[in-house]
Amino acid sequence: MRLRVEFTTEPFDLDEAPAHAVVAREVVEAAELDAVDVGPFGNTAEGGADQVLTAVDALLRRSLEAGATRISLQVNVVGVGAEGEGER
Repeated sequence: MRLRVEFTTEPFDLDEAPAHAVVAREVVEAAELDAVDVGPFGNTAEGGADQVLTAVDALLRRSLEAGATRISLQVNVVGVGAEGEGER
């Protein structure tokens, strides 16, 4: 199964990236994911279920430790395994 996670961390700071946002970016960029898109108002990452769920766990824990007061995320199933099951 393939998953896509979309997330934001708060509070926002338009002048400079807060520590929690930097940590979140570092977590997803270091994870073994197939696609990562980091932006100022939203972030997405995609990969296998185990890799995405492991990254989400680290993202939540480390971003909160770095000062995030709110983390919004959405996880979607974007496809199934490579065992001939096809895409959804």
